[in-house]
Amino acid sequence: MKGQKTAMVVLLGSLAVGLVNEADAAIALDRTRAIFPGSEKSIALNITNDSTSMPYLAQGWIEDAQGKKISGPLVVVPPLQRLEPQGKSMMRINALPDAASLPQDRESIFYFNVREVPPKSDRPNVMQLALHTKIKLFYRPKAILPEKYSRWDNQLVLHKVSGGYRVENPTPYYMTVIAITAAPKVAVPKGFQTVMVAPKSSAVVQSGQFATPHVTTINDFGGKPTLPFRCSGNVCRAEVPKS
Repeated sequence: MKGQKTAMVVLLGSLAVGLVNEADAAIALDRTRAIFPGSEKSIALNITNDSTSMPYLAQGWIEDAQGKKISGPLVVVPPLQRLEPQGKSMMRINALPDAASLPQDRESIFYFNVREVPPKSDRPNVMQLALHTKIKLFYRPKAILPEKYSRWDNQLVLHKVSGGYRVENPTPYYMTVIAITAAPKVAVPKGFQTVMVAPKSSAVVQSGQFATPHVTTINDFGGKPTLPFRCSGNVCRAEVPKS
């Protein structure tokens, strides 16, 4: 899945300002989020130059949770490379020894960035934009690696509060809530703000309150599963499907 490209830095999944037509973008990334398992020393992300006529440089780096560029515990290799027209390559994210100092009972969040750098134009008075893709990068310690296709959105707990719900996340994983609706396949109300809930914490999601709230999250694969929640008083828990 290709990430959105913008002339300004835009986090995938959030409201984009100044979007550039996708046809104008060259360097494409193969995903919208990345998971770094603590059992691995590196992971690879595939990139493609979609331009049919021009080579581009691809520059990659990692930012911390505050958006500050960092040089560890995760680094991008190579930080800069050239892709020929319609060329394919990869960027590796390597773990340095200080990755062992990250919390081992929960995920840590970083951001992977890739910027395309176009060749210098030989035409005068041409403004060139270095388009930039930014995705979430989760470092997942070895101790909490789940079985393949596991889910944990069913462990969330909703608490009714003024203006919406306080979403409790007892899991060691980041959970991103992208919708709370009255039923599945219902349009998300205009102005709904996506909320990422950190591990073992809670966050307030502004929304309507429903007899059976349906919560939509984003999973490891970029999918958007929806679960119904049953409420007892002010507390709502996921309805476990019957086997």
